[in-house]
Amino acid sequence: MEPKRKRSICLYLLGFLSLNLLSATHARTGLSSEGAENKEAAIEVLRPAVNPDDWPLHGRTYAEDRHSPLEQINKENVRDLGLAWSYATGTKRGMEATPIVSDGVLYATGSWSIVYALEAATGKELWRFDPQVPKNKGRDACCDVVNRGVALSKGRVFVGTIDGRLIALNAKTGRPIWEVATTDPSRPYTITGAPRVIGDRVLIGNGGADLGVRGYVSAYNTNTGELEWRFYTVPASKNGPHEHAELEEAAKTWPGNALWESGLGGTVWDSMAYDPELDLLYVGTGNASIYHRESRSPGGGDNLYLSSILALRPQTGELVWHYQTTPGDQWDYTATQQMILVDREWKGQKRKLLFQAPKNGFFYVLDRETGELLSAEKYAHVSWASHVDMETGRPVEREEANWTDKEAVVAPHVFGAHSWHPMSFDDERGLVYMPNLALFYYFSPKKDFQYQNGLYQTGEDFAAMNDLGEEVEVLQNSVCSPSRLVAWNPESQSAAWEVRHDSPVGAGVLSTRGGLVFQGSSTGEFTAYDSDTGEKLWSDRAPVGIMAAPVSYRIGEDQYIAVVAGVGGAGGMNFAPKIDYVNAGQILAWKLKGKASMPEVQKRKPGQVQARRVEASPDLVDIGRGLYGEHCVRCHGPGAVSSGLLPDLRYSSQDVYDNWNGIVLGGMRGMDGMASFADALTLTESNAIRAYVSSRAHREPTVIDWVLQKVADSSICVPAEWATD
Repeated sequence: MEPKRKRSICLYLLGFLSLNLLSATHARTGLSSEGAENKEAAIEVLRPAVNPDDWPLHGRTYAEDRHSPLEQINKENVRDLGLAWSYATGTKRGMEATPIVSDGVLYATGSWSIVYALEAATGKELWRFDPQVPKNKGRDACCDVVNRGVALSKGRVFVGTIDGRLIALNAKTGRPIWEVATTDPSRPYTITGAPRVIGDRVLIGNGGADLGVRGYVSAYNTNTGELEWRFYTVPASKNGPHEHAELEEAAKTWPGNALWESGLGGTVWDSMAYDPELDLLYVGTGNASIYHRESRSPGGGDNLYLSSILALRPQTGELVWHYQTTPGDQWDYTATQQMILVDREWKGQKRKLLFQAPKNGFFYVLDRETGELLSAEKYAHVSWASHVDMETGRPVEREEANWTDKEAVVAPHVFGAHSWHPMSFDDERGLVYMPNLALFYYFSPKKDFQYQNGLYQTGEDFAAMNDLGEEVEVLQNSVCSPSRLVAWNPESQSAAWEVRHDSPVGAGVLSTRGGLVFQGSSTGEFTAYDSDTGEKLWSDRAPVGIMAAPVSYRIGEDQYIAVVAGVGGAGGMNFAPKIDYVNAGQILAWKLKGKASMPEVQKRKPGQVQARRVEASPDLVDIGRGLYGEHCVRCHGPGAVSSGLLPDLRYSSQDVYDNWNGIVLGGMRGMDGMASFADALTLTESNAIRAYVSSRAHREPTVIDWVLQKVADSSICVPAEWATD
């Protein structure tokens, strides 16, 4: 086998997978900021007081630096940390939330958008709110039914739900005050991000670009739930009419024959930050609905405002400036990753800075007042572009990474060199502590691509990639450390130190004034590192994997470190280490000399083939192989080999096979999250997938199956440097 073929196949195994709406007008109303006195008054209204003992906002402050000023727990005594309490969430899917802590209460979310309010000192449940999301909505979630947290303001808790609602709850009781549908329920929108509150407005975005939606961010009145403004990130047509003036400029960067029916994407599914002095809201936008550039935007174009940082007026939604990190993106390189606002000297001049490390592998430093690009250097292995031209602010793409009409092996992976997993900034040390993923991805264009509304489709040939998973040859000595914790110096644009992990699933980061950096892992290890050197100073083992970012707070005399635990998300569904336990979600908190016992979770029995072989012709099995790649692989794994978070179909019972079409087409297990695919598959096609899965279950073990299992068990990978160089 040729080296390139080997690289492509191994890449696949490790890297795969990864409105017209409410007819709202784009209102231009809001607070006046004319005059210095009025402006200062407005700032005081919009800037909440931040008690250092609390964690009142998603990133602790509006600047989103995720650095705690508490130092009771420090380098000298961190070895004495012990579990203070644990809380079982009752869920079994991914957990990505950052807890909010205020006045002795911890608020967090779990999978399916469930909200928990706990005593922050004990973990005792005060209330729980389940928004009763229809479980078949899980089909629209590209990357698991996760939620990244709530916002808290004036006695109200705000949460976005996976089915597109924004709900205001009474912070003391958990009872709903109001709820509003923020998305069109007929489209595959989701909400996984945390809302943000600025003054009397709550901001929320949405997800769903990979299934075909149009992105936007909305502002609602915190008291009434009334929509105040909406900013669409992409136009609905070339010539309008456009909902707001900014779309007229955006439309110039799209051709007339763009794939408008796909919604184009650009969803605001995660990051926001706010500067009250400049009165600017910073919003990150996402990828296109169709990654394949020529399919969605024939002839090219920058395709604004995909993969961009937007600076908006929070009272009106008016765009002040924008910067596009990946013009004409075709690799899922979103700019929805965390933005950190820093006031710091830069090249001898005091400036207001914005840091971002988006998926594309470049670390950006912008002047957040003007949007001027100050620096953009690689923080990971990058093969899609040689550099960013500082004169134009544009990346210089490499032809080898263009997969318009050929296969391409590209770094970073579609999961990104850094994704949603939060990073932190220690101003005293001038370091950003950042989760980093060193994987690359194999792109293969789908011939004769035809857009189908509501299906997961990016223009890639998923069926071909699934086929590669069955042809793989073992590459000896191919184990590497894809996930890393990097201490990044934005001024020198270099790493001060890094720690390499074995798992390809990242985890969020917390830094503290005690000179510590805390991070979990998908293996369940929760670790404290020395902020200056990266030395491992302490660790504990959670019973389930950890992806979310920790927080720190103080109750009385005790400082706590808390995190939600439960593996999942895009990486967890496909590339977490093979889990042999029930993925029972937990909220865990540690303090000095904590004496609580770590909770135990139920172990899984090893999978065994239970059902009779389905007799089918080789032709039908081949048809099923292709259809499995198109519709099933992103949840159930390549080659029908699952990591264990979702069912490994090889071990399906005879009852599952007997009721296969009732499940796949009839939605019999919709309440378990397995929605009907009757809109996408015929009866014959469903039977073909059934035959293929059975063939995989009854296949005599080969070296190929060994590799597939190893991928699920221990995440075999190869160095990112093997990508196009």
